[in-house]
Amino acid sequence: PHRTELYEDAASACWPIVYSPDYNITFMGLEKLHPFDAGKWGKVINFLKEEKLIADDLIVQAREATDEDLLVVHTRRYLNRLKWSFVVATITEIPPVAFLPNFVVQRKVLKPLRTQTGGTIMAGKLAVDRGWAINVGGGFHHCSSDKGGGFCAYADITLAVKFLFERVQGISKATIIDLDAHQGNGHERDFMDDHRVYIMDAYNRYIYPGDGFAKRAIKRKVELEWGTEDTEYLQKVHTHVEGALNELKPDIIVYNAGTDILDGDPLGGLAISPQGIVKRDEVVFKAARSRRIPILMVTSGGYQKRTARIIADSILNLHSLGLIDKELVTTGAENPKVEQMIRDSAKDLTNLS
Repeated sequence: PHRTELYEDAASACWPIVYSPDYNITFMGLEKLHPFDAGKWGKVINFLKEEKLIADDLIVQAREATDEDLLVVHTRRYLNRLKWSFVVATITEIPPVAFLPNFVVQRKVLKPLRTQTGGTIMAGKLAVDRGWAINVGGGFHHCSSDKGGGFCAYADITLAVKFLFERVQGISKATIIDLDAHQGNGHERDFMDDHRVYIMDAYNRYIYPGDGFAKRAIKRKVELEWGTEDTEYLQKVHTHVEGALNELKPDIIVYNAGTDILDGDPLGGLAISPQGIVKRDEVVFKAARSRRIPILMVTSGGYQKRTARIIADSILNLHSLGLIDKELVTTGAENPKVEQMIRDSAKDLTNLS
């Protein structure tokens, strides 16, 4: 395989939290034409800095994925199509992008997305090294090797998994837990016939993309009704995450933690509270950490101004519970706090049901 800068070791003093100011999309107000908060990622980092969890020199700086990196999954033909502004306008759902010169589109739209993609690939290796990692961006789960859509221009989830399979010894099975409000049809198409990848997907069954073909790749399908609320949602997530990990113990979990399940999201159509989202992330991290499975989290969709605060609150909550730690925690066993908490959570959820 080619040499990539994305796999150089991060300083051990850093948190395995990956970010770059280059994630944020800002130009001429065009980003406001999409419901997406294109500065969401920077806001998450600012909240974490305000809470003194992190500082700039303590996070891992994401690097842009190169064409060579992207070709591990994408076809040359697909990457060439992104040289047409109208193609990028269709994928990002920002129509005026079609009228911009492509060098502007490359710099202002695609470079941020390529940097987030590099961030996801880097976070994959970090997760294996440290037991967990969070890319504050990424989660472009509607993009597959030869087709983008739904604001997703690069298949970062597929890339992260393939990089791990090809370059990290001992990583031969992966589980993708996709809890964004939308079906993750991109990675589903990419891993359709790959028995090394187990996909669990919980989504609103009535919204985009409704990709029937891609659904065949889902091993655990949780189709939700309009307006699903916390109690039912958390119970389903808990049951199916536990079920998925009991059915197959993977070497890595990729957790697509979309916040578009939030009540009032213009696209998600579900009704989960901010507390429900924090609890959901906790359920997934507890399941991973108690089984000593490395977990990589990406932030994916979330189309309201308040989602950045919720993502930050969730990360702070994971930290306060001892589920994420700056120190290298390869096993939860050395952490009595985690062990106790896992016992408590088993009780909580028994009461919940």
